[in-house]
Amino acid sequence: MTHLAPEEVGEAGAPAPRPAPTAEGKNRLSSSWGPAWLSRRWVLPLAEAVVSLVAALGFTLLSTHISVNPLIRVGQVSGLAKLQQYVAVLGLPLLAVLLYTAHRGSLLRHQVAKRLVCAALAGLATGVLAGGVVVALRGTPWGLGGQEGDPSALIAMANSFLHGESMSGIYPPLFPGLMAVWAKIRYDVPGGTGFALKDFQIFFTAIAGPMTYLAWRLLLRPFWALLIAVPSALLCMDPIRPYSHGSMLVLLPLLAYCLREMRRSAERPLRRSLLRGAVLGLVFGVVFLWYSGWYVWAAPGVFVLALFLFPWRAGRTAVKRAGVFVGVTLLTAGVVGAPLIYQMARLGSQTPDRYAFLAVYVDPAYVLGWVSDRSGKLEYQTWPAAGEMAGQSGFALLLLFAVGLGVGLALRNIMVLTAAATLAGAWLARFWFASHMAHDKAVQLYPRTTWIIMYCLMILAVLGMMAVVNRGSGWAERTLRPSGAAPAARVVPRRVVAQLAAGMVCAIALFATMGASWSVNRYMPQSDNMTMGIDAWRAHTIKKADGTCPRYAPNKKNCADIVTNDWRQNPDDGELWCGGIGPLNWKTVCGRKAPASELKKEEQEQKAKQ
Repeated sequence: MTHLAPEEVGEAGAPAPRPAPTAEGKNRLSSSWGPAWLSRRWVLPLAEAVVSLVAALGFTLLSTHISVNPLIRVGQVSGLAKLQQYVAVLGLPLLAVLLYTAHRGSLLRHQVAKRLVCAALAGLATGVLAGGVVVALRGTPWGLGGQEGDPSALIAMANSFLHGESMSGIYPPLFPGLMAVWAKIRYDVPGGTGFALKDFQIFFTAIAGPMTYLAWRLLLRPFWALLIAVPSALLCMDPIRPYSHGSMLVLLPLLAYCLREMRRSAERPLRRSLLRGAVLGLVFGVVFLWYSGWYVWAAPGVFVLALFLFPWRAGRTAVKRAGVFVGVTLLTAGVVGAPLIYQMARLGSQTPDRYAFLAVYVDPAYVLGWVSDRSGKLEYQTWPAAGEMAGQSGFALLLLFAVGLGVGLALRNIMVLTAAATLAGAWLARFWFASHMAHDKAVQLYPRTTWIIMYCLMILAVLGMMAVVNRGSGWAERTLRPSGAAPAARVVPRRVVAQLAAGMVCAIALFATMGASWSVNRYMPQSDNMTMGIDAWRAHTIKKADGTCPRYAPNKKNCADIVTNDWRQNPDDGELWCGGIGPLNWKTVCGRKAPASELKKEEQEQKAKQ
């Protein structure tokens, strides 16, 4: 399973037959182009992985040299501009090489350059996002969120691990467990788990682009893998909890790859099926311990799809080998994920999600936008803005049109089937939980299906464009070739295709740098607790390990003390918590009175305004 997809991929995601050598290029790397070992199967995939990770982490490290005061808006703008300057200096030469090889030299050299440039761009995209977090947190050892909200829960869980306590309820233990290990190794001081969280927020945000790109490269050519990886990573990644969405981004291509391997298991020796199943099971188990939520939404559709794709009628041998592959995969994943599975079976019904916020109050059929519980001045009466056609925007109509192309022209493609099945299962689960919310007084995280549904729509849209390109080029070759022309002659020269693809890669790169800057800007420190910038602001208001305030603390005489509490489950009062709503409106929105603490907080805020 370690081999990335070849340069050409067939209709169902399978490798296409290698073309015969032509005058425009050879199938093998010649000894005059480079060392003979470069033609080995594993070298270029490894080079893609290394280049992508180095680009992401190298850019993040470079961002530590940006010297601005992140609490001043002018300093934030200068930091954003410096990030763009850095990425331009690094990215423009890469694009120049890509364009040069597309217009000059052998096509084989261009293919190699395209693979490495696409890998580097995937790394730079999320490297800019991680670099922005570095700028926003400059001068403080604390991560986004400080000791409030979800970061406080992660810190408390890591503290529990340090103090020898067992798993924290049904929450995936791997990320807070690694936080505890890193805090012990790297810091070993009060507050060390909070400092470890900052390191992890930056590191795992940076590698999200490379990991998503490499996961899709198991199935797609470089351009199409980049076209999915960059927009989805920039849209979905939340540096406060980078492990959550990062697991979703790699889970879907891994599921498609697993289903493809199940269908092919009949063609392979039993021993190879056992090995591939064990490796995939190990990967799925680790991802499950990393963040398990996406399995809940993906499981219904993927389970039904697997039943349809299983080779029931291919003969006893095929059924046996496919069954062995599936069984080994599930068994290995179950063994690795057993601790969390046990906790979920034991405590799942005791931990309902009762936290409501803006995404809970809006039309549940809206899945093309997301707001967190720090939604600024947005309200459910005015967001989302109604579009031109039955409330749907032009972007929504174009996206759905591309989705229709994917489903209509490439339904046999295993990636299309996987994304469509996941979308259908998540869609049904979303409305099942939402429809029971008023009765059960539990949200059960159903707004998070917005992310996986958007991701599936983006996948289907890209695969729809890929199907149009493949079908269109095939039609042109069949119908426009002059009579009597050699079968190997091409109507559309490969050189033209390479040049067009290079231009589109440049467009993706421009989108990536613009989109990354937009995403980074949201996390720049702001004191308004209804904006996403409050998370970086809080990081600058907590004392360092030596008891002093961070360098750019807004009030250096009044910084918060370090909290080293262990994790404890909050008591459940059986009622919805109405986040983002004024206490006086809790009755009309959530059907309950606001707690006394919220009423008191409202009174204090009103007095402060007066």
